[in-house]
Amino acid sequence: MAQRAFILIVSADEAAGQRLRELLRDEHGHSCSVVTTRDAALDSIRARPPDVVVTPPRIGGEEVAGALAELLEGLAPDATLLVVGGTTLPVTHRSAVAALPETENPAQLAAAISASAAAAVARREDRLLRQTIAEQRSATFEGIVGASSAIRRIIERIRKAATNKITVLIVGETGTGKDLIASAIHKQSERASRPFKAVNCAGLNENLLESELFGHVRGAFTGAVADRKGYFVASDGGTLFLDEIGDMPLTMQPKLLRVLDHREVVPVGSTDVRRVDVRVIAATNANLMKLVEEQKFRADLYYRLHHFVIEVPPLRERREDIPLLADHFRRRANRMHGLGCPGIASEAMAYLTKYFWPGNVRELASLIESLVVEVGDRQIEATDLPERIRGSRELVPLGAAGIVGLTMAQLERLAIERTLQATGGNREQAAKLLGIGTRTLYRKIKEYGL
Repeated sequence: MAQRAFILIVSADEAAGQRLRELLRDEHGHSCSVVTTRDAALDSIRARPPDVVVTPPRIGGEEVAGALAELLEGLAPDATLLVVGGTTLPVTHRSAVAALPETENPAQLAAAISASAAAAVARREDRLLRQTIAEQRSATFEGIVGASSAIRRIIERIRKAATNKITVLIVGETGTGKDLIASAIHKQSERASRPFKAVNCAGLNENLLESELFGHVRGAFTGAVADRKGYFVASDGGTLFLDEIGDMPLTMQPKLLRVLDHREVVPVGSTDVRRVDVRVIAATNANLMKLVEEQKFRADLYYRLHHFVIEVPPLRERREDIPLLADHFRRRANRMHGLGCPGIASEAMAYLTKYFWPGNVRELASLIESLVVEVGDRQIEATDLPERIRGSRELVPLGAAGIVGLTMAQLERLAIERTLQATGGNREQAAKLLGIGTRTLYRKIKEYGL
């Protein structure tokens, strides 16, 4: 990844300085400025702190390098001072100082300067990244990490939901942290001292789910050897989180609706009614309205759940939170595994920020933990990242003008191609994003030769 730097060239021979400037600009892509006196160099540093200063030790009998090093310490702590032909180097505490031998080969000199420039830019970016992360750590709210406008809106919704008992529906892709939001609502509410229970509606069949939610009495079915009170009763006075509500069996939905409306539960195999005071929070990664239209989800339950909605954007739509999240997961992995990974290099972080993240925050957390275990007590570098991260390309949105004249088949092929690219070739995730079945996607891939 190219490291563009600003280089200040101090040279008594302006023509030689300009030749070096052209080499650094044309061959290495750096921005350069040339001055011919110590005072001009000092003024230039004050106006625009450089990444690298190239200077002789003296100009016209006047000492230069020491004065420049002293000013760089205060204004450009990440900069490197390269003294060409110097034997005695100024002592500094912060700015890097190095000697460069005089050479008749300008290209060789430019290459050495460019290498120092890349290192200086990396130091600056790492420092700024650490500074940004340190400033944003205070943005962590009930385990929710982020400082983006999207996260701030979610936190506002959490605070508002926490002040009342209304049923909440959290909507977002898998891995976006819907469970953390549910937990945050509970912790911020007056029910915080009471139980918080969570049930995954997709993980149980109808009979088991009914028993888990409403409880059962002994002998209600084979294997019911004792009474069980169920999650609604266990959550009495507190909060019950129903994850993946869109996967709840259709025959179970009216029973849930009755509990929401009347605050009463009847255990399986019993006729006894028990009143409960439970705040219900539901979450889904599905389009519930589409399920209603397909008669896979009850409309009355949908509208009952849809009173207060919190939409969680995918990680790719709040990329500014990725550095903060990555650092949070690095520190967590260090604690979990007793390691001392000191940070993530700026180049590696740039790749992480650009990646599409089809698995969202959960995928990022898993990746960072595995990287910390791999690198141990050293920094995570770009070369440590898997190819799917380093090989990802930013997708350019296709504007309206770009689709004029395309056939529907061409549009479909383009949509499939870009979605596969975005998900790193993950066909199951691509099918989900496209809203089609996996078998249909496989057929289309074959049909279009993708």
